Amino acid sequence: MYVAQNDWHTRSREDVLATLSTSERGLTAAEATSHLRQYGPNELQEQAGKGPLRMFLEQFTQTMVLILIVAAVVSGLLGKGMETVAIGAIVLLFGVLGFASEYRAERAMASLKQMAVPVVRVRRDGRLQEISARNLVVHDSCTCG
Repeated sequence: MYVAQNDWHTRSREDVLATLSTSERGLTAAEATSHLRQYGPNELQEQAGKGPLRMFLEQFTQTMVLILIVAAVVSGLLGKGMETVAIGAIVLLFGVLGFASEYRAERAMASLKQMAVPVVRVRRDGRLQEISARNLVVHDSCTCG
């Protein structure tokens, strides 16, 4: 089990390897498979994305938009139809433009995430190997640089 420490640079190689339950040869393929099964893949858990309807409705919860909605209601109550329609149109336009922008950004982020497949170098069975970062497991000996 890993315990956060700040003195790794002052410790001996043997002490660090023992603390991390690894060796200079790295994990065996069987140990890596076991750790992958036990701890799961090395990836962030996805949160359920917002649906388009929710994304659109959230555009109308921002402070400035709420102020404009109140202004439209007050204008309507005062009998100023033209001002009410104008403010309503501005609010609707703001919602549509905000939704379009956020929706495109969400789709772009999803596309970028699918394209990014980081690769790491680890020592397994005494050999340096390149593997997908998703398959990195606890106690792997990574090399950087």
